[in-house]
Amino acid sequence: MNTLIFATNNKHKIDEIRTVIGSKFNIITLEAAEINIDIPEPHDTIEENAAEKSAFIYNLTKRDCFGEDTGLEVEALNGEPGVKSARYAGDDRSPLDNIKKLLQKLEGSNNRNAQFKTIISVIINGKQTQFEGICKGKIIEELKGTDGFGYDPIFIPDGSNKTFAEMTMEEKNIYSHRRKATDKLMSFLLSS
Repeated sequence: MNTLIFATNNKHKIDEIRTVIGSKFNIITLEAAEINIDIPEPHDTIEENAAEKSAFIYNLTKRDCFGEDTGLEVEALNGEPGVKSARYAGDDRSPLDNIKKLLQKLEGSNNRNAQFKTIISVIINGKQTQFEGICKGKIIEELKGTDGFGYDPIFIPDGSNKTFAEMTMEEKNIYSHRRKATDKLMSFLLSS
């Protein structure tokens, strides 16, 4: 079985990706690979940050790996928080503070359109390839649900009447940006 290092220690992201990949590949976390490093995310785009994560781990280990970066892009805010989604309200990465800031900036706006965008950057045998997943939806005015993470309690994907935080993992995977990008990654890995 092929082993890939996933350049994250975010438990939620690991769980979501593992539910898609299942037992077809062995996905190991940075912690399991005994890599105790906070990978920098210095770039202005989600694509560049995803590439940075995979390149950083590949250069360190010379092993097949992938990195992922996700951002929430809100139409009325010209794509904010985007690449800064995890640190929107500051470097302490407080999801609740991020949500509060976003809702304050959207106050009075009728345009609630938004999308989650995930980029997965995989390096196999030293060659990097990227995959994109997008989920369009709307930002609601108050938090609903207790599952999920990040902006999930205020995001309802198009075609649903539930926020991501009100969904089971199986329900979320019907719409998920991360699922769409991971499906592309899987197709690539299975055909390589």
